Parts: sequence; C-alpha cells; structure tokens
Amino acid sequence: MSDETTTRDEPRQQPSGRKAQRGSGDKKQKSPAGSLLEIVMIVAVALGLALGIQAFLVKPYQIPSESMVPTLVIGQRVLVNRLGERFSEPKRGDVIVFHPPAAATGDQLGIGDSSCGARQPEGAACAKPVSRRAKDNFIKRVVAGPGDMIAVVDGRVVRNGKRQNEPFVQERCANGSAADFPKPIRVPAGHWFMMGDNRECSEDSRFWGPVPRKWIIGNAFSTYWPPKRIGLL
Repeated sequence: MSDETTTRDEPRQQPSGRKAQRGSGDKKQKSPAGSLLEIVMIVAVALGLALGIQAFLVKPYQIPSESMVPTLVIGQRVLVNRLGERFSEPKRGDVIVFHPPAAATGDQLGIGDSSCGARQPEGAACAKPVSRRAKDNFIKRVVAGPGDMIAVVDGRVVRNGKRQNEPFVQERCANGSAADFPKPIRVPAGHWFMMGDNRECSEDSRFWGPVPRKWIIGNAFSTYWPPKRIGLL
C-alpha cells in the first residue's frame, strides 16, 4: 500500500534580479464630465426600459368610476397585461381595459338618439358599435364573445339561452336604474360584449355595442393599490 501525499500550492516567487513595477498611471480617474455622462446614460436606459415595459408588457391604470363595484372601486389601481392579448383572445370573465366606441364618450353620434352604430329593436341591446374608437380607456368584464347570443334579464346575462352564474355582480346602485334587454342579439365575429359588475351604474356594451379585438388594450390581472385590496383579479 503506497502512502497518500498531499500537495500544497506555494506562492510564486519573483525572478531574481527583477522587481515588479507599478506605474502611477495604470488607473485613470474619471472626469466630472465623464461621470455626469454615465449617470445620464443610466437614467436614459432605465427610462427607456420603463416606457418599453408600459408600452408592450404591463401598464398601471387607475379606476375612474363605480361601474366595476364591488370588484374594483374608485381610485383603485390595477396592472394590465398588454402582451397576452396579442397572442390570445379574451375569455368570458376577464376584466379588460379597452378603447370604447367613440359614441360612448360623445365623440361620434350613433343612430338616432342612441349611442349604437345600428338601429336597436325594442328590448334588444346594441349589436354594433360606431366606426371610430374613443381615445379614453374603459375597464369592464367580458360577458360574451363572437357568435354568442346575449340578453340581459334582471341585470343578469343570459348567454345562448342560459342564465349565467355571476357572483361578482352588484345587485343595486343608489344612483342607477335597471337596464334590461330581454331580446337576444348575436355578438359579431371578432367582437366582445363588455359589461360593468355594477350593472345599474354602468354604461357598457348594452348601450354602445360590442368591442372589436383591435380596440382591446389588455387584461387587468392584479390590483396593487390601496394595500388592503392587493391581490389577483
């Protein structure tokens, strides 16, 4: 049996007759102008990243009205996924930020005295939006998609002949009124029907029509303010 030996690294010796020299100018000091330029570049890159994230990935929004009570209240802030809607279609139940038809904000007239882009049969919701979108952003819930038949009875959605289970709906609104549309309409291809959870205090697709895909900004997936309401949607 041979003995086991342990090796140890020894410090490297400088060759005899030579000394290591350290030049006094090896490390250059940054000038004030160079330091300022570096700070400006860091800030510019950080700002560019922040703007890029908001433009293409996630953007914060503040809730301006009571139309989504009790899910969302005035002043509450949400995060919206802008990327997901580019690769997938909205689903029923999603809370969506979008541009409404221009008639919803008075920027374009609807047919007759309505905000709708087509004449509404008595007892039916609006089946077609006006041609232009508004600059404003709205937030509502998707309640029906392309090809669905939809009616509203007692503030509840009846989709394809079946009353939907909607535990998020606010039953009554102090300053609102019931807006039922018992006669079914068909949602056009490439459009989604949006309604607020606070049905009696929400101006939504019932009045100005379904929203085309190209006007949808993204899905609100989380709320971050106020702290007591932080959570997923």
